[in-house]
Amino acid sequence: MTEEPGSIIDTSVPHSARIWNYWLGGKDNYPVDRAAGDQYLQVYPGIVDIARAGRNFLARAVRFLAGEQGIRQFLDVGTGLPTVDNTHEVAQRVAPESHIVYVDNDPLVLSHAHALLTSRPEGETSYVQADMMKPEQVLAAAREKLDFDRPVGVMLMGVLGHVDSYDDVLDIIRTLTGGLCPGSYLALYDDTDTDPAHNEAQQQYDDTGAVPYRLRPPAQIIGYFDGLELVEPGVVSCEDWRPEPNPFNDAPKTSTLCGVARKP
Repeated sequence: MTEEPGSIIDTSVPHSARIWNYWLGGKDNYPVDRAAGDQYLQVYPGIVDIARAGRNFLARAVRFLAGEQGIRQFLDVGTGLPTVDNTHEVAQRVAPESHIVYVDNDPLVLSHAHALLTSRPEGETSYVQADMMKPEQVLAAAREKLDFDRPVGVMLMGVLGHVDSYDDVLDIIRTLTGGLCPGSYLALYDDTDTDPAHNEAQQQYDDTGAVPYRLRPPAQIIGYFDGLELVEPGVVSCEDWRPEPNPFNDAPKTSTLCGVARKP
């Protein structure tokens, strides 16, 4: 793990990880993030449903991979700030010996690394500072922590919109999955551009000077999984991927798509 953040935390510009933390009820955010988050909510209140749906999908996907597929190694790229049911917590509840590597390049996330490094004694949880835009760097760092001769579950949860070029997104996915052995899995979700209010809110956020997030057509998100074997039910809205019984109410409908796929 890198000992010191590579740059100073900027609290003058809203930051997506901190805003996401705010929407999920966390406390690792600043006034500028809460202001941007509230502005987003005024235009598109459904963003909170998206944040929760994505988090719930992550938990179900990890339980599926650890429980039904026997995956014991996870590479969570662009993990963001710790909140409820982080990947290692979910995986190690199923299989305490699971090994999780978190990857991010954000100094605030790095400063919270110790909150992530709370592995059960039977397993291991690691944090490495690396840039998703340099997938070879991510693989090199992860290879020091994980056994690439055994299957790995790669998690890319709500981060690919930070990559402007669709071709670059595909290169990131193909490089990451290409470096892993057959039987490894890719699990991800990403936001679509199908809701005009969502598009408007996102554009206003991008105009603040924060790192923009590109909403993409559903066909492009489906294309993320080209060359892999999709697990049923395929690429669907987060709330529709292997939903679990809810005694209170059905999950709100969102425009965010997700999927899990196996490397043949």
